[in-house]
Amino acid sequence: MAHTSDRPKEFNSPNHLVREKSPYLLQHAYNPVEWYPWGDEAFEKADRENKPIFLSIGYSTCHWCHVMEKESFEDLQVAQLMNDAFVSIKVDREERPDLDHIYMAVCQIMTGNGGWPLTIVMTPQKEPFFSATYIPKESRFDRPGMVELIPKIKAVWDARRSEVLESAKSVTNALHHLERETSGKEMERPVLDKAYQELAKRFDETYGGFGQAPKFPTPHNFLFGIGSEQPTQMPSTWWKRRSRSFAWAVCTTSWDSAFIVIQRIGSGWCRISRRCSTIRPCSALRTWKHIKPQARIFTQTRHVRFLSMCCAT
Repeated sequence: MAHTSDRPKEFNSPNHLVREKSPYLLQHAYNPVEWYPWGDEAFEKADRENKPIFLSIGYSTCHWCHVMEKESFEDLQVAQLMNDAFVSIKVDREERPDLDHIYMAVCQIMTGNGGWPLTIVMTPQKEPFFSATYIPKESRFDRPGMVELIPKIKAVWDARRSEVLESAKSVTNALHHLERETSGKEMERPVLDKAYQELAKRFDETYGGFGQAPKFPTPHNFLFGIGSEQPTQMPSTWWKRRSRSFAWAVCTTSWDSAFIVIQRIGSGWCRISRRCSTIRPCSALRTWKHIKPQARIFTQTRHVRFLSMCCAT
């Protein structure tokens, strides 16, 4: 193979994530990718070796994060390409929501879309010039694959550095402009009315939840409906004031379906349903079983809060 890793390693040899506390980062501690946590060590290495940063942000209950790890980050061919071209950083969005917020905005500026896993390639000075979400190992479905994409990024970085830096500067300037325009503004009543209308249109009156399959747990939607996060600043119990019967349907239908899922898997909520009905979560059960108990807590606590608010109203 033309590319070689700067530190050949097998699965039993840990990378720099092995000293971290995050369960999500520890899941990647034995990848053949030479992962670093976010910190000075990684950026100093990138600056010293004149390499761009490959930043990957995800979380433990993210299905496509696990898919990308299995396909690419556990693959020796992809790992060698990454170790040769980049200094790679892994971030847990639940541990560093500040970084997730910044680089998700970058992805939305550059691509118009967002999601996880979030993939950013940037200069050692933290100026992004490439962004994506899930990237397969091989090109498919009009998505470039890691084995084709990494050599192209490396070639552009080596041969057209000035263009890359200019592009990175423009993205950084756009991000700063966005922050100045949006920071500190409170949502006004027309915005909340519009949010209510959009969620009401997407609510599944038969099976609960929002939209069609695949469905993900969205407790924040329910919390918006039955009680404001900041009742002194925003109108609380938004849906109940608009339509009490609709609010009750949102609570009862979604909770009844969720309770059946709880019974099926023993404890906790299933993180995704590939069908409209959460009563049949299908392969999601397999996904859930591979998620560490610590990671389930984050999703479950919001549902518990939703349930407790339902019982109190």
